[in-house]
Amino acid sequence: MKPTVVLVHGAFAESASWSGVIERLPGYPVVAAPNPLRSLTGDAAVVSSLLATISGPVVLVGHSYGGAVISNAAVGHDHVRALVFVAGFAPEAGESIGALSGKFPGSTLGETLREVPLPDGTVDLYIRPEKFHQQFAADLTPERAAIDAATQRPLNTTALNEGSGEPAWKTVPSWFVYPELDYNIPLAAHRFMAERAGARISVELPGASHAIPASSPAAVAEVIVKAAS
Repeated sequence: MKPTVVLVHGAFAESASWSGVIERLPGYPVVAAPNPLRSLTGDAAVVSSLLATISGPVVLVGHSYGGAVISNAAVGHDHVRALVFVAGFAPEAGESIGALSGKFPGSTLGETLREVPLPDGTVDLYIRPEKFHQQFAADLTPERAAIDAATQRPLNTTALNEGSGEPAWKTVPSWFVYPELDYNIPLAAHRFMAERAGARISVELPGASHAIPASSPAAVAEVIVKAAS
């Protein structure tokens, strides 16, 4: 019985961003989970509730901020057998993704953001459409990047700044795949997180952008299959 692959998207993306990866996972049950992008605690609870309805082994995959979500959501689910971080954050307890992305130089995300204040006092963050291609998805066509910019979902500042709980990567084996030319999360941060988590496999994709589920789906699927086996 093949494990169920649960895919969790990150900020400035949505579930369909996994389409190319899903096409390359024939024979695997796959769920592209909704990620509300509101708060780390709340988002992890949503994914945790989904995991509770799945019987049999699970490979849990997170892109970008989705990596922080899977680190928290997998806690207490013994049937989660592997974590795969796809250009993903793997925070330590108490660490936020905002702190992690600023731990090393190289991120240019902050200067591309558009802020939308909300009635509850928090702020939603979008990447400005004219900045999206270069910032997030430089190895996609301009046409595809424009569509992804238009359909991006915002990250709330609560999710950006909330510290992680005790992460599942300390007890669940992890695999990492990340891009060389990531302008959201510095390359040094990816290498640091993979080493800290004791990654079984750590794959660096030369010339790739942050949007590797869309731009390098075969490479991403290959790492997921290795984790699943």
